[in-house]
Amino acid sequence: MNYFELFDIPVQLKVDKSTLPVKYFELSRKYHPDFFINAPEAEQAEALEKSAQLNKALKTFQNPDDSIKYVLQLKGLLEEEEKYELPPDFLMEVMEINEGLMDADEPGTNNVLKLKIESLQSEIYEPVKEIVEGYQDSTTTEKELLQVKEYYYKKKYVDRIRRELWAK
Repeated sequence: MNYFELFDIPVQLKVDKSTLPVKYFELSRKYHPDFFINAPEAEQAEALEKSAQLNKALKTFQNPDDSIKYVLQLKGLLEEEEKYELPPDFLMEVMEINEGLMDADEPGTNNVLKLKIESLQSEIYEPVKEIVEGYQDSTTTEKELLQVKEYYYKKKYVDRIRRELWAK
């Protein structure tokens, strides 16, 4: 049973977080191991497994990047520790921003770099925005999901730079 089946929601790249707490509470009461103390050992084990899966699912659904990663893995389009090649022009842009991080101590540099990062974030999201926000399991194509995969890997780069910059 995948996380979407567990929560009884359609497969989606952008999970509506407003409905998660109620559904999580309902399911956690249903599968909480304490309610299976007198049940046969097999039922206890299943409840424990479902409870653990429920916690992992909630954590995944609460993070948009993790939700995208999970769907791509479900579709067999993303593997753990995959070496993904990003386009050279994107890598050059990221390299320029990284070089700017070295000069981030100069007055005003941080603000310029933050603007560049925000602009780059918007630039990489725009081509996949409709796919992510309007994902339909039955109609979204593999080609579209591969675009989302590229976005996912680009965003990992951007997020790493963002963390470095905001830490300064």
